[in-house]
Amino acid sequence: MAALTHDIPRSAITSGIDLLMDNLVNIKDETGEFLLHLEDGRVIDTKGWAGWEWTHGVGLFGMWRYYEQTGDDEALHIIKQWFEDRFAEGTPTKNINTMAPFITLAYLYEHEPDPRYLPYLDTWAEWLMAPDGLPKTEEGGFQHIVYNDENPGEMWDDTLMMSVLPLAKIGLLLNRPQYVEEAKRQFLVHIKYLFDRKTGLWFHGWDFNGRHNFAEALWARGNCWVTIAIPEIIEILDLPEGDAFRTFLIDTLAAQVKTLAETQDASGLWHTLVMDPSSYLEASATAGFAYGILKGVRKGYLPREYEAVGIRAVRGVLANIDAAGELQQVSFGTAMGDTLQFYKDIRLTSMPYGQSLAICALGEFLRTYI
Repeated sequence: MAALTHDIPRSAITSGIDLLMDNLVNIKDETGEFLLHLEDGRVIDTKGWAGWEWTHGVGLFGMWRYYEQTGDDEALHIIKQWFEDRFAEGTPTKNINTMAPFITLAYLYEHEPDPRYLPYLDTWAEWLMAPDGLPKTEEGGFQHIVYNDENPGEMWDDTLMMSVLPLAKIGLLLNRPQYVEEAKRQFLVHIKYLFDRKTGLWFHGWDFNGRHNFAEALWARGNCWVTIAIPEIIEILDLPEGDAFRTFLIDTLAAQVKTLAETQDASGLWHTLVMDPSSYLEASATAGFAYGILKGVRKGYLPREYEAVGIRAVRGVLANIDAAGELQQVSFGTAMGDTLQFYKDIRLTSMPYGQSLAICALGEFLRTYI
């Protein structure tokens, strides 16, 4: 496929990634405002680089993808040092979000086999699979357990990115086909309960206890995890054309992106509630959409007509990176809401997952210069 047509200098992308990486690894919570205080007395740093959360997992993933195509020594150093430091401190409580870094560890092991990594990959993936490990919902869905809430009976749309992709990659790495089949099943059961047939978008969550989709929020950042995860799982599993699972996933992605193309703001961004223009514009979700759409087009999963949507999204992301390397117009961490107003009231504040998702988007966009 020919390179996308645009006039964005390559240097603007590489300098943007450098700024974002520097900010991500040096950002600190100076006031303690973003510390997560748990009932058992633990304190989780949700903003700094020295923590272990999904934010770090997405940041590591974005830097790995950047390293894959550029060989950037600094990106590789940051990734390796993060794992060295975290393993020296001891791993945290296992949950859906703390699983996120392991997709990068699997790629890292593939690149530079280090026997120290294998016990971590093995233990954490087995926790997802084991009957006495991660609790499951009805129909075997991965229950969305996080640090501060077990969310019994609930499935959320970010689980595919945070836990299911790592499981699939580790399954291939360790030659455990049962992991791969479980990853496929998780995609199917999440689609069954979170996909909105009217719009092609995804609801934030599903509750088996009350049999509902909570506020039926078509929340942007939640949707962006799906836009990323579907092209990734197809690529990770190297699903051939004609494979029924691949076709089903591509149809699901295409339905979502059709509506995204229709709802994109002139700025290139999307509203935090995708279908509600009265909700504010949000840049972290836009970065996720940019990554998934551009990769989907590049890999031939999506029609070429959507490349313009991805380019506009990248322009919107670039316009919101400040001189310090922080992505602006980012919503604070968002739990499950029972009303649509809940999502509109989430405040905007610079958060590290903004930088993480922007690195993903700009790294994928770099491929347009090849």
